[in-house]
Amino acid sequence: MLFLNKLLPIFFLPLGWVMLLMIFALVRKKGWPVAVALLILLGASLPATGNRLIGWLESFYPALPVAQAGPADAIVVLGGILGPKPAPGCLTNWNESSERFDGGLALLRAGRARLLVFTGARMPREKQIKTSEGDDLRAIAIQMGIPAEQILVTGEVGNTRDEARVVAEMAKTCGWKKVIVVTTAWHMPRAARLFRNAGVDFIPFPVDFRSDGIRALAGVDFLPKAESLQMTETALRECYGIAFYAVTGR
Repeated sequence: MLFLNKLLPIFFLPLGWVMLLMIFALVRKKGWPVAVALLILLGASLPATGNRLIGWLESFYPALPVAQAGPADAIVVLGGILGPKPAPGCLTNWNESSERFDGGLALLRAGRARLLVFTGARMPREKQIKTSEGDDLRAIAIQMGIPAEQILVTGEVGNTRDEARVVAEMAKTCGWKKVIVVTTAWHMPRAARLFRNAGVDFIPFPVDFRSDGIRALAGVDFLPKAESLQMTETALRECYGIAFYAVTGR
């Protein structure tokens, strides 16, 4: 079985072999730009690339036990948790960042803060919908037994920078000294920078880790996968955002 596992990366790489053959042919015909583009695409689609890039972003803020988070005045759960609004009576349409919601509730139930804050994210295509994502999450949390008076929803926000700004305003108005910020682990470096620049004293509570930093590389990590290409794109987008805010001083 071990012998077969070692052979799998060699014999089950049709996409990788095809791309390598195309690159070789293009190089011989002096098609360097296309060959380089294909080589970059191939490298970006490897789990070894996507996992390591995501893991690098996640390494800045390691997982924190609930008992060690806080105490604080409020728990701020960043948006991007729900998918398209479902039809009335249908189940909630969660997206891949639903752990942000779970993390917020876990912290509140553990008594790490008295208030839970959801942000009022609203996608442009959903302008006809009167409620924001934060309103919907508040309703779900109430259904799950969280007292309504312990849940706040910010005004409308469009991105993480807006979230940091409105939370800073709420902290000043409400007299909050410190908050816990809950977001996806790979997103935390950019979020932390924005909240810090907005003047918010916070405790980072990353959730939804995507990379296993302990596991060693294996043969399957060099098999091209569309999921890995998406992870690479996600990590690079975060890096672009961090670089943009660093250059603009935001």
